[in-house]
Amino acid sequence: MSNLAVLPIIIPLISGIILAFFHNKVNTARWLTRVFILVNLGVVSYITWFVFHNGTIVLETGGWKAPYGIVLVADPLAITLVLTTNIIAAACAFYTPHSMDLKQETHYFYTFFFLLIAGVSGAFITGDLFNLFVFYEVLLMASYALIVLGGGKVQLRESLKYVLINLFSSVLFVTSVAFLYSVVGTVNMAHIAERVQDVDQKGILTTIAVLFFFVFATKAALFPLYYWMPKSYIVPNPVISALFGALLTKVGVYSILRVFSLIFIYKLDLTHQAFIWIAGLSMIFGIIGALSTSNIKLIVAYNIIPAIGFIMMGIGVFNQDGISGSIYYLVHDMIIKCALFLLVGTVAYVAGTSDLRKFSGLIHYYPLLGWLVFVSAFVLAGIPPFSGFIGKLLLLKGALSANEVAIVILALLSSLLILYSIMKIFINGFWGKKDESIIVERKPVKGLIGPIVFLLAFSVILGLGAEFIYPSIESISTYLLDPEVYIKSVLKE
Repeated sequence: MSNLAVLPIIIPLISGIILAFFHNKVNTARWLTRVFILVNLGVVSYITWFVFHNGTIVLETGGWKAPYGIVLVADPLAITLVLTTNIIAAACAFYTPHSMDLKQETHYFYTFFFLLIAGVSGAFITGDLFNLFVFYEVLLMASYALIVLGGGKVQLRESLKYVLINLFSSVLFVTSVAFLYSVVGTVNMAHIAERVQDVDQKGILTTIAVLFFFVFATKAALFPLYYWMPKSYIVPNPVISALFGALLTKVGVYSILRVFSLIFIYKLDLTHQAFIWIAGLSMIFGIIGALSTSNIKLIVAYNIIPAIGFIMMGIGVFNQDGISGSIYYLVHDMIIKCALFLLVGTVAYVAGTSDLRKFSGLIHYYPLLGWLVFVSAFVLAGIPPFSGFIGKLLLLKGALSANEVAIVILALLSSLLILYSIMKIFINGFWGKKDESIIVERKPVKGLIGPIVFLLAFSVILGLGAEFIYPSIESISTYLLDPEVYIKSVLKE
């Protein structure tokens, strides 16, 4: 059964290759994409069930025993995030034909779409730091192709910034891996975790830890390294923005969670206290960005930053409730951010602009779309009984038990401002009198609404079904707080 671990990577990789041969046959490509993504979602769902019932799946590729070969580790954390990734991918696959023009679709969109999913899934599942770098490059290469799809002037400008920042962080990433290898003599994460305990020169390890954090914080768009992200994420097609906003920054914060709960755990008072400060600053500056713009796409993009801050808050307090809250909030935020990017993309499409000052009264023409924005604001802000509430409740509980009162107050204030930042789209854009000068003709949105409702339904399930879902999340946090479990499962000690 160990071969199950590679399927979430192999299936989308093969799917992308097959679809490269059908790039000019759009209807065939659309049909195949939906079939492939549903097959992959079904396979990943089964693997998730298997992992939670039978334990971590470890695949030693090529028959090479860990730590000498490449190892894939489908543990509860990794497979939960891979499942969430495929739920998001399924929604985007069904949204795409209704939002993307034929020229963009024929330029190998579906191939790069599947390569992105393969890269993200590989980054979650790999048990090897160098291969984490490799999968980062796979997803980044796919994202480079996707971000320039369409070729507008603004798009090319933002994509250049995006590529340069990520190239720099990739160089720093592989350099950091080399430094760590020179100290511990291995790149297998379980083996590194075992060996760092015996390293006398902790100062060198701390320096390497800072380098890794800088790399991952850049990918995650944490304060103060978020400046490249908001505009880069809003220039492509809404589907691509949704994939980027839901997945790419989350790979960065996942990497922080994995590395700083497994490897660099010998100075928790230093590293994790710094995480709390960075989390607070990310909340503040992300909210300032969201409140300072009238561009509805930028509002959602800036809201990525405080969300990453909330997740970092749980990693910083580093207790049972804090880690459980981070994981719950991470899954919640991946789904709701995808839904929000698709929503604002749809709103911009029907209004003909993304500038909130240039349209109003849309609820008279698109009532369902308006109420979906309204519900999404409550989900994102963490209003009960939605999924954001469960994650934030756990985070606040964890922070209070760690006596981090300041970050609790900041988190509560940030939640209110997050609610306002999305509600102003509903109040200013949907509420009010009809504006006949804006709507020339009613544009069809039936095909665009379905995937958004699908994602919001998952958010509702995560909230209302918390009694059934939380025990699994709690087991993941227990697992992360005891690195020996991961080490023994991989090295089979």
